Amino acid sequence: MEVHLLTRHGSMVMVLFLLVFCSWIPIEVVGRTGATIGNATVSSSSPRVLKIGVLFTLNSVIGRSAKAGVLAAIDDVNANKSILRSTKLEIMLHDTNCSGFLGTVEALQLMENEVVAAIGPQSSGIAHVISHVANELHVPLLSFATDPALVSLQYPYFIRTTPDDYFQMYAIADLVDHYRWREVIAIFVDDDNGRNGISVLGDALAKKRAKISYKAAFPPGAPMSNISDLLNQVNLMESRVYVLHVNPDSGLSIFALAKKIGMMTSGYVWIATDWLPSVLDSMEQVNTDTLNILQGVVALRHHTPDTDLKKSFISNLKSRKNNETAGFNSYAFYAYDSVWLAARALDTFLNEGGNISFSSDPKLQDTNSSMLHFSALRVFDGGDKFLQTILKTNFTGVSGPVQFGMDKNLIHPAYDIMNIGGFGTRRIGYWSNYSGLSVIAPEILYLKPPNASASNQHLYSVIWPGETTVTPRGWVFPNNGKPLRIAVPNRVSYLEFVGKDKNPPGVKGYCIDVFEAAIKLLPYPVPTEYILYGHGDRNPSYDDLAYQVAQNNFDAVVGDITIVTNRTRIVDFTQPYMESGLVVVVPVKEIKSSPWSFLKPFTTKMWLVTGAFFLFVGAVVWILEHRHNEEFRGPPRKQIITVCWFSFSTMFFSHRENTVSALGRLVLLIWLWVVLIINSSYTASLTSILTVQQLSSQIEGIDSLISGTQPIGIQEGSFAKKYLTDELNIAPSRIVTLKNMEAYVDALERGPRNGGVVAIVDELPYIQLFMSNTNCKFRTVGQEFTKSGWGFAFQRDSPLAVDLSTAILQLSENGELQKIHDKWLLKRDCTAQLNVEDSNKLSLSSFWGLFLICGIACFLSLVVFFVRVFCQYTRFSPEPEQVDVEIQPRPPRRNLKSTSFKDLMEFVDTKEKEIKERLRKSKRRRSQSLDEQSSSSPS
Repeated sequence: MEVHLLTRHGSMVMVLFLLVFCSWIPIEVVGRTGATIGNATVSSSSPRVLKIGVLFTLNSVIGRSAKAGVLAAIDDVNANKSILRSTKLEIMLHDTNCSGFLGTVEALQLMENEVVAAIGPQSSGIAHVISHVANELHVPLLSFATDPALVSLQYPYFIRTTPDDYFQMYAIADLVDHYRWREVIAIFVDDDNGRNGISVLGDALAKKRAKISYKAAFPPGAPMSNISDLLNQVNLMESRVYVLHVNPDSGLSIFALAKKIGMMTSGYVWIATDWLPSVLDSMEQVNTDTLNILQGVVALRHHTPDTDLKKSFISNLKSRKNNETAGFNSYAFYAYDSVWLAARALDTFLNEGGNISFSSDPKLQDTNSSMLHFSALRVFDGGDKFLQTILKTNFTGVSGPVQFGMDKNLIHPAYDIMNIGGFGTRRIGYWSNYSGLSVIAPEILYLKPPNASASNQHLYSVIWPGETTVTPRGWVFPNNGKPLRIAVPNRVSYLEFVGKDKNPPGVKGYCIDVFEAAIKLLPYPVPTEYILYGHGDRNPSYDDLAYQVAQNNFDAVVGDITIVTNRTRIVDFTQPYMESGLVVVVPVKEIKSSPWSFLKPFTTKMWLVTGAFFLFVGAVVWILEHRHNEEFRGPPRKQIITVCWFSFSTMFFSHRENTVSALGRLVLLIWLWVVLIINSSYTASLTSILTVQQLSSQIEGIDSLISGTQPIGIQEGSFAKKYLTDELNIAPSRIVTLKNMEAYVDALERGPRNGGVVAIVDELPYIQLFMSNTNCKFRTVGQEFTKSGWGFAFQRDSPLAVDLSTAILQLSENGELQKIHDKWLLKRDCTAQLNVEDSNKLSLSSFWGLFLICGIACFLSLVVFFVRVFCQYTRFSPEPEQVDVEIQPRPPRRNLKSTSFKDLMEFVDTKEKEIKERLRKSKRRRSQSLDEQSSSSPS
């Protein structure tokens, strides 16, 4: 036995309606076309008439437009010779009378007429029930019901010929995200369409990190007094963004009540679904009273491209007689296209050899013991093939492209975003599931690659309620008289940041002053109630404080609460108002100066290289000056003393020997520049070594602590313990919890050998205050190894977190935040960085460039000097004791091979002046000799 699952309401209604319907259906059904063979009715190959059922609430906003569209389509299809040719379409029009019960009865009665397709219903409740009948009888249901739940595989014969509300709700979510609202209140009719649509809206908002803060539902047909009470209730809540998802025939009365209550003024946001444009488009001209009620409302309307076909259709509708509506909404377009969809699919179905036949369903046979006549309901034999033909049909209608996707929804769902203001409505943009919000028509964007990035989402300006163009904040502080419950940690240490106070408001400190100053910058009053958290004998756990806010036991936490990952998962923080980070603190002590402290500025290698260069430069200068300068001549002993004296006296710029050669002066100039830099560096380094405080432990930062085994102190209630153990894998047994500042001092002074700690890990603001209060007896080592800050914690998605963040930035920009800091925390500054003794020593690596420059200058000067000496030596000849001009008319050149090293040294040791004099005399003798030879030669 096959069991069909119905909806919660549909199953009960279905049974009742079948009982009522089948009790009055006659046993014999007459008036059918075609011949009857056995228990089946078969049409001829080209039937003269095909019946299509139409099911609407005819006296409704949607029904009046849809009826006009259906009638126009039937006339156009029957007049068109290119489709269905000799076959005419006949409609079976049934009125649901805006009643779920009567609508279902009418739907069942409609199916008794052997229709090949049914257009409608517009009601999602009736659609749920009649879809089961369509499944059983294989009759495609071309419906306007927009309930997202109807796309279920449970309803294979349900075909939606309008956009699904699923897309409309995602359009609203994008709109809410575009204006950065985080909470909305949904006001809706508590029926299938309302509930399921708002459920999808909740899912769509969740993807944008927004939510429905309250679902204000009312039953169909609820009296205005109940709706008024509901509006008054939501008006006391903090959210001011309302999504109104109701029926077209009763929606305007809700806006009238909202205006009467004062909910259509500045600060409110009203977003209406497609029901509102359907109402306004059905009016030939919207009266002034209606426009006054709707000022500032934003609404979504089905997007239908502005084509010539659409304009011609509207003109045709208006020219038709007996219209029951002055204007036509989008449902007239969808109804017209639905008839054409059925006609085109039937034409294809018949051309492909399909037969129109109906047969009895064995499961619907009458029984002898029953008064119900199920046999009147007949199954469309070709229904399955006809269904597939409909889903494959593709054409362009007055509503745009009519084509179904894999989910049986129309492709390219899109909406116009309308704003009601002034004397009418105006389009401020579009939404499509292809590219999101845009001011460009979707049909143009379909020709381009999809781009739904946030930077590409644009809308024109909106006139909001209260005739303002400033985007509303979307929320206000609730008007229910309850102050903000603010938890304040009841600390026992560092009370300068936050602590208990005997005077109102009962708390004081730097954090409290920052919060109070930020609250004053908000454009609305925020009553507050401070509640101390903790027993006052120890610092409370800040993780517990965050959890209490997440559990709605408090609305916020104000204090020195650090923004860390595990807390941001459950609460929202404001912009940090103080930078923070974990640092390592160790004790320091004064080190007395050593008798050999003067040697500490330079390393051993630096001393050796410096001394060597003093001697080297002295030797170079001696070589360059020896032949020119009398001060660098004399006995060897005197010359050695002169070189040493000259070399080291340049350290103090007290050398008395003058340099006369150009090369000597060049070398000396460069060397004095090097000496100046070395002297300055030595003086600065020695000063630092003699005055700086040195660490009393070997801890140089967090890396030293991680690799060690000694105990580490932390503040009670701090997140540091969790960080050290979980992130840095430090053994929990090494962690020592300290209660207050006195415990810090005691633990550090005793040290790990006497039951204390080797260092303390805590946040920088606490440590700065701690060092200041202890006269800088302790110092930080290394760098901050975490980067975070302090902020105020609020419940998730609280708009106060955003507004207070803006206020904190204002405090920072106008200097007020620094003033509050100076009031509570400005004391002695102990933040100077410490240097270990070895770091004060200057190594050779800091000066090798200077020595290189000096060495190159000395080398080049020596090269130039020796080249010059060598050139002179090749032209030099010793002075003869007796010169016989006739015997030796021309002095021979010196043979280098016969020259002894002793002669060379004697030449180098000779004064430059004497060498030049001998060279001049030698040149004159050679000149005279040449003259004599030339005069004595025969003519």
